[in-house]
Amino acid sequence: MSKKYVTSKIVKLVIVLIVCAFLIFFNPKGFFNPIRGVFLSISAPFQKIFYQSSQKIGGTVSFLASISEIKNDNAKLSKENNFLAAQVASLQEEKNQNALLREQLGLVPRDKFSLVGGFVIGQDPQGSESWIILDKGEKDGISVGMAVIVSNGILVGKVEEVYATSSKINLLASSSSSVNVSDAETGAKGIIRGEYGLGLVMDMVTQADVLNVGDTIITSGLGSNIPRGLLVGKIKDIKVSDDRLFQRATVVSRIKYSGLDVVFVIK
Repeated sequence: MSKKYVTSKIVKLVIVLIVCAFLIFFNPKGFFNPIRGVFLSISAPFQKIFYQSSQKIGGTVSFLASISEIKNDNAKLSKENNFLAAQVASLQEEKNQNALLREQLGLVPRDKFSLVGGFVIGQDPQGSESWIILDKGEKDGISVGMAVIVSNGILVGKVEEVYATSSKINLLASSSSSVNVSDAETGAKGIIRGEYGLGLVMDMVTQADVLNVGDTIITSGLGSNIPRGLLVGKIKDIKVSDDRLFQRATVVSRIKYSGLDVVFVIK
């Protein structure tokens, strides 16, 4: 028997089977109902297995898809939570700053001066208490030479440099600082300077003037646009200069310059 003959037989058999299957499943006029019933009865267990398997596969795919969706949702929620947490922290910080500013503003002599309050945003990294950076500048009406105070009208320095939105404040403790002062009790006049290791020193006080330990030192208002009467500190000790022409007094401020948070510029 030739291969061509066998192939022809197989082709005919396949065609017959296809035609039979077509007639059984589409069942024109219900003619093949008995045969179709037998076939469905035989194939029912297999159909059940195939159906359950497909359901499980579909459920697994749906479960995996839901996991992926949950992960995406969690990532999105995490980003939103981080954003909201940052906003809350920023608002809380702003609230704290406003409360601190109001508290300090209530302690300064607003009835005497026109003031611009601001926060310290930088300071001398060497820790010598020489200067600080204020978050107010030219746009706020600040100019070089203006006095800078804290609560109760205590002088802490002068504006040395001004930028658009910030200013550099030269503190009294800086070695380059000098302010005319006087003794509130005796009227003795001198110059307050910053001296490393000593803090504030009242210099150039004549021997004829009287200084006493514990006296209050205030600004004299001479030679600058710093108003008279701002508190500087109290005399701790008194010495005579080497040439014995002048007296020098160590003055202690009530303010720790490295701990400044809020200051006010007198316009």
